Amino acid sequence: MKLLKSTCEIPIRFNEADPMGIVWHGHYIQYFEDGREAFGKEHGISYNQIFEQGFTIPLVTISCEYKRSIKYGDKAVVETVYNDTDAAKIEFEYKVYRASDSLLAATGKSTQVFLNKAGELQLLFPQFVLDWKKKKGLL
Repeated sequence: MKLLKSTCEIPIRFNEADPMGIVWHGHYIQYFEDGREAFGKEHGISYNQIFEQGFTIPLVTISCEYKRSIKYGDKAVVETVYNDTDAAKIEFEYKVYRASDSLLAATGKSTQVFLNKAGELQLLFPQFVLDWKKKKGLL
């Protein structure tokens, strides 16, 4: 199976750290979002492209496991991997590394589903997603 992934680097800002200088745990979910956006831009399936096709893709599950701390002044590298599935959903897996030494700081997973303009769950992939998967060599 073909592996589609993307990486992006994120500078850790002062407002993301607690009084000890350690990144607050909730910001890792934002880093996953940054990873999804970078993936979409790199692989031609951005949120704007999905919206233009008349769909939204809300998150239905997200998880994060913390391994090591990242601190204010560090840079984080987010690796986002697309998990291809036959079900009409988008699944990603994430790894967040501390850029200075490549130590793994966190891992995570997310699942998004497709809703049409009326907010109805789509049980089959929209045609534009099938076209994208074919173009990417996933079909």
